[in-house]
Amino acid sequence: LNTRKYPLGIPPPSEKDWPKEDEENFFLLDPDGKRDVLPQPFRMINKLVMQVFESAMEIIERREMLREAQKLKVQPKKCFPTAEFQVTERANCLAVSGKYIFVGLSVGLAAFNTCDFKDVCAWDADKAEICAIHASDLGNQCHVLLAVDEMGLAWLFCFHKESFLLIKILNGVEDISQRSTCVEVVLSRGGDYAGILLQGNTKAWLEIYQLPKDSWLTEMEKNVGAAEELACSERRSSSSPEVGTFLLQELPVSAIQADVELDPPELLLTVRPPKPITGTSFKGPLDALKGVDDGSMLGLGYNHLIKDSQWELQEAIFCSTYQEYLEAEGVIEEEIPRYATFHFLLPSQILMGPETVQPDIPVGIGVHWDGNHNFCLYLLDRSLNEKADSDLKPDVVWPCAAPIACSAVSSCSRYLALAGEDATITIWDKHLGYPLSVTAILEERFIRSIHFL
Repeated sequence: LNTRKYPLGIPPPSEKDWPKEDEENFFLLDPDGKRDVLPQPFRMINKLVMQVFESAMEIIERREMLREAQKLKVQPKKCFPTAEFQVTERANCLAVSGKYIFVGLSVGLAAFNTCDFKDVCAWDADKAEICAIHASDLGNQCHVLLAVDEMGLAWLFCFHKESFLLIKILNGVEDISQRSTCVEVVLSRGGDYAGILLQGNTKAWLEIYQLPKDSWLTEMEKNVGAAEELACSERRSSSSPEVGTFLLQELPVSAIQADVELDPPELLLTVRPPKPITGTSFKGPLDALKGVDDGSMLGLGYNHLIKDSQWELQEAIFCSTYQEYLEAEGVIEEEIPRYATFHFLLPSQILMGPETVQPDIPVGIGVHWDGNHNFCLYLLDRSLNEKADSDLKPDVVWPCAAPIACSAVSSCSRYLALAGEDATITIWDKHLGYPLSVTAILEERFIRSIHFL
C-alpha cells in the first residue's frame, strides 16, 4: 500500500555528509586510489618533501633567469699586466712623465723606464716616506717632480739624465715649531707653475710658485757637457780601457749631482681664505666708493655700508622667525675655511693675461674654499706691490647659489664644472662666461668629486 502524497525526489546535499579529509582538494581525488593514500604521519612527511622540492625549483628558475640576464649584459674586457716593476719598499703613489714612471716609496723615490721595464735610479737621502707625487715633462730629457712626504713637507726635484736632483723644500724652515703642513700640491701642465696648500695651527693659505725651467734646462746642458769632457779626458789619460769605460759611465751622473745648483722657484702669489663679512668700517658712502675698483666686476662683498648693529638686528629677526628650525638642526658658527681646491687656467676672454701670452701656458688660477659660495680667479702676472699684499683681491668672482663642494676644469681649460652642496652641477663656458647646462642630482646626495672624461 503506497501512502505517499508526493513523488520521490533527490534529497539536498548537506555538509555534514561530506567525507572528512585533511586535504583541501579531497573532491579531486580518484575514488579508486583511496586505498593508496598514505596514513599519518607519512602524509605530513610527503607534504614537507613536496614543499622543499617546489622551493628548490623556484630557486633554480630564478638563478636561470639571472644567468640569462647576465649573458645579455656587456661583459667588461679583462686586462692583465704586461710588465711588472719590482720595488724594494712599499709603493705609496706613482706619476708618469714621458717614458718614465716615478714611484713614491716608504723610503724615498724610484724611477723606472717604460721601454725596458728596469729600475733607472732611486733617491733615499733623507729617508722620507713619499705619500703623493706629481710630475711634468720639461723637454730635453728633463722632468720636474713635486712630492709630499708623511710629515707634510713639499719636495721639489729635477730628474735629468737618469738622476734625481733636489732643488728645494718649499715649506722647509729651521724652526720646526714654525713649520706649516702641506696638504695639497698641483703642478701645471708643462711645468711652468706649482701650487701648494699649506696649513698652520689656526690658518691656511695657498702659495703659487713660478718654476724657472728655462734656466734649469740651460744649466743642465752645461753640466752634462762639462761632465762628458771630463770623462773623455779621464778616459784618455787612463791606461786601462775598463777603467776608462767605468769613468765614462759614472762621472756624468756624479758631476751633475755634485756641481749643479739650480735656481730656486719664485713665489708669485699667496692666496688666503676669505674672511667673514662683518660691519662696515667706512664713515660714509664716499669712503666706500673709494674702496671699489672700477665697478665692472663682482667682489667679495667687503665694501658695504651695513653697520654691526644692523647685522645683529637682522640676525635676531632671522633667529626669532625660524627658531624651531634652528633648534632642530643646530646653529653652525661661520669659521675661516682651512681647505681649498685650485686649478691652473689657460688664457680666455674672462681671464686675460699679458699682451704676449702663449696659449698653452697658464695665466691664472681658480680657487674655491670649503663652505664658500664664490669661485675666485687670480691672474699670475702681478706687480710687486700686489704680491706683497697679504689680502690679495681676486680678479674675477663667480658667485654660486650654494656653497661649492667640488670643481673640475677640462683638459682644454675652456669648460668649468662647479658642483654645489645642494647636489647641483653647473657647466660653465669659461671663454664666454655663461653657463651651458645645470643638472640637479637626486635629493639628499652630496657630490664629493667631479671629473671631465
